[in-house]
Amino acid sequence: MSQRKRSKGPGLSQGDDEDEDFNLSQTPAHSQVQRNLKRHSRDQVNQKVSELVQFLLVKDQKKIPIKRADILKKVIREYKGVYSEIINQAGRTLQQVFGLQLVEIDTRHHIYILISNLPRVEGENLRQDNQTAKLGLLIVILSFIFMKGNSAKDGAVWEFLRRLQLQPGERHEVFGDVKKLVTEEFVRQKYLEITPIPLTDPPEFKYQWGPRAVKETSKKDVLRFVAKIQGKDPRFWMSQYKEAEAST
Repeated sequence: MSQRKRSKGPGLSQGDDEDEDFNLSQTPAHSQVQRNLKRHSRDQVNQKVSELVQFLLVKDQKKIPIKRADILKKVIREYKGVYSEIINQAGRTLQQVFGLQLVEIDTRHHIYILISNLPRVEGENLRQDNQTAKLGLLIVILSFIFMKGNSAKDGAVWEFLRRLQLQPGERHEVFGDVKKLVTEEFVRQKYLEITPIPLTDPPEFKYQWGPRAVKETSKKDVLRFVAKIQGKDPRFWMSQYKEAEAST
């Protein structure tokens, strides 16, 4: 069958059009995926799975459907050859950790949504009220701080958030002013503490858990969250594991 080039809508760029064309029928067969996996280390694939899980959580905060074109362009990138492996692992993580299922609601245009199978995230006790839309981002930040030794410099935090397509100087479609949310709202709610680092020029700041985070979640739950996203046993991070066990 001959293939005719589709006409592009007014809001679709050439790059988006190419990504849209990457559909299930073009996904490599299982044997090909296995060969492609040999080109990447397990840690590289796990990192992509982690990035995809966090990307999906952020995109889903306002229940906006997620385009596979965006997944491919913003997360998968040069790992298209192992796309099916990454998406399957991410789906299992979303199910096991968050009680969420990734469902394709438009098989022609490959549009997904996350649906909830559980009333709340497994093993986490942060309250879920009108701040629910920001819960996923908060958990990710708290996890990052804990894995960095309970304290992270502001530069490291923002570099991490940039990898999730969250720019401090740009207004986000879900969170609005991300910098204000993190440095003012989360601080005011006592989920985060941000303090200046002495004798730094230009001034630097360190991020730590606030007292509300300490009361409403635990290091053990956060480590379990990180381990499931990374596909590893919590004991892989022995220092954090011992600290988490000692804090219970």
